[in-house]
Amino acid sequence: MKKKYILSTTAAVVLVIVAASVAFKACAAGGVAARVNGEIITVDEIRKAYEANPQIKEQVPFDEFYTKAVDVFVNGKLLYQAAHEAKVEELPVYKEQIKAASEDLARKVYLENIVVEKVNDAAVKDFYENQYVKGFTTKKEAKAKHILVDDEATAKSIIQKLSKGEKFDKLAEEYSKDQADLGWFTEDIMVPEFSEAVFAMKKGTYSEKPVKTQFGWHVIYAEDFRDSKPLPLKDIEPQIRNLMSQKYIAETFDSLADKAQIEKYDLKGKKLPEAKPAE
Repeated sequence: MKKKYILSTTAAVVLVIVAASVAFKACAAGGVAARVNGEIITVDEIRKAYEANPQIKEQVPFDEFYTKAVDVFVNGKLLYQAAHEAKVEELPVYKEQIKAASEDLARKVYLENIVVEKVNDAAVKDFYENQYVKGFTTKKEAKAKHILVDDEATAKSIIQKLSKGEKFDKLAEEYSKDQADLGWFTEDIMVPEFSEAVFAMKKGTYSEKPVKTQFGWHVIYAEDFRDSKPLPLKDIEPQIRNLMSQKYIAETFDSLADKAQIEKYDLKGKKLPEAKPAE
């Protein structure tokens, strides 16, 4: 269903094409996909549009995307040729939007270059080792399952069945209105009543009484406990890169503002007082 929906959604594909037309110039690599009044659209252009959109790439193979995209690229080229013939580029509104788009692109590339320079592999590794790992605080983690039901009576009947030897997973499949396996978690992740019950249990036991929370009544099975450890770099690298990028972008704005002469005015043209630096 998702494939058909994406391919039939013209607006989504048009956005792909618009983005690609700004980012990439036509080139002969990859073969010719179409000729529109003598102008070439290459397979490489379409492939680059495909590669630039991970969400579409995950759900649609390139061959399938290509079949639909060729027509959209052709329509885009026809529309551009018509606009060029109508001398749209000479209109004031076009020039205004080009100026705005040019400024946006310059800002984007400027910040991207800063991030590429600052957030390199060596810097990420240094952050991981000297800030994340050294600053890591060990917490106790539990690995648990639960059976969530709407009323206490049902929860008590499940506990009785467990006491007679019935399997927890089988009962969870039959009764639970939530997924049974909760994986590993620390005490602060769950609601207080649930965490209090789990972390008071012993490994390999189930709750002898139902546990009530805002979600309903729980029968809990404590599979295991351990002390938390730092995640490996490969698992946390995206978060580190994002955190570092935000840091350097913020520092860039602060540095530029410190060096600049900035005057602000209200709607009546009155100069606003300069903001006092935070103490």
